Formats: sequence, C-alpha cells, structure tokens
Amino acid sequence: MPSAISPRPRYTPNYMLRPFRRRDLGAVDAAVRASLPELAKYLPWAVDYNKNTTAHFIRDSAAAWAEARAFDFTIRNAETPDQHLGNISIWWVSRPNLVGEVGYWIRTDVTSQGVCTEAAANVVRIGFEELGMHRITLRIGVGNTASERVAEKLGFQHEGLLRDEVKVGHEWIDHTVWGLLEHEWRAQKDRYAAEQWV
Repeated sequence: MPSAISPRPRYTPNYMLRPFRRRDLGAVDAAVRASLPELAKYLPWAVDYNKNTTAHFIRDSAAAWAEARAFDFTIRNAETPDQHLGNISIWWVSRPNLVGEVGYWIRTDVTSQGVCTEAAANVVRIGFEELGMHRITLRIGVGNTASERVAEKLGFQHEGLLRDEVKVGHEWIDHTVWGLLEHEWRAQKDRYAAEQWV
C-alpha cells in the first residue's frame, strides 16, 4: 500500500486543495487572525499565535510531505485563489494498522457554507483510495458542534470521549472521537457524489 501521495492539486466541485507554499504565509496568517477567537477555543497553537507560528507550520508541512508522514492542504476557491479558506490535513496514526486521522479548520467568515464538508469528503477519499487506509479518525473538541456536524454528514460514527485530551491555554478540553472504516466509506461514495461533495 502507498505511504505517500502526489503533491498535485486536487479539485473538488467548488474548491482546490493543494500543498502549502512559502508564499502562502500572508494569506494563511490573515485567515488565522480573522478566526483567532474561534480557533483559540480548541487549538493550542492559536492561544499565543504570531506569524512565526504559520511560518513554522508551512516549513514543517513541506518536510512532512517529503517524509510521507502527513499531508496538509490549503483550501482555495477558484474565484478567489489568493484567499486561504482553511487547512485540512491527513496523517498516519499507525501504518501497520492502516489508521489515519483528519484534522481541519475553516476561517470564520466562510463557515456554514459547506467548505469543510466538501474538503473533508475529498481528503477522506484520498485517505482510502490513494493512501490505502483502513480506518480514519476525527478528534473534535467538545463544544465544537460545527465540526461534529461535518463528521455526521460524512458518515463517521461517534465512538467515545477522550477526557482532558488537549491543554488549550490553561484549560484541559475533552475530545469526542469519530471513526470511519473503509467499507463504510465505500458504501456511501455515491451519496458523497449525489451531495456534490466530490
């Protein structure tokens, strides 16, 4: 089974997903700053954010692609390709067991427009079809109902709760755990297409 994938852009019905480039720094920084109040509720890196946080992420993302350990995508709209709509990533949790995980965030001013669902549907497809994963997991901060709605729409099963999973600022937050198996995804591929997510 492949452990790496091509860095070529992927096109969804409405968006382009591609690896990050150094020149994306300004656009990503602007998206983060426009979304910090929401991001800082759930993501530790957003609590004391500065532009160097994004610069480091972009450098690490390139290295992660080269080492085939994680695959980060910027989400762009064909009509406004210079605007960063959010991040979505898929990475290996266990190669021997063919387990991966997906994580995402969407800039606040474009939430509730289907951006995340469409991007996630396509990254899930990459995980199962291109990387040969057997299982994909989502971990979602308790209270992040928008992310949980994405998981539900894509057919992920709620599997439990991880208590005090991540420290965000001075607070420990719980994560809900969601899972999707390869045969479950295959059973609903047609639904993804009918919804015009892929």
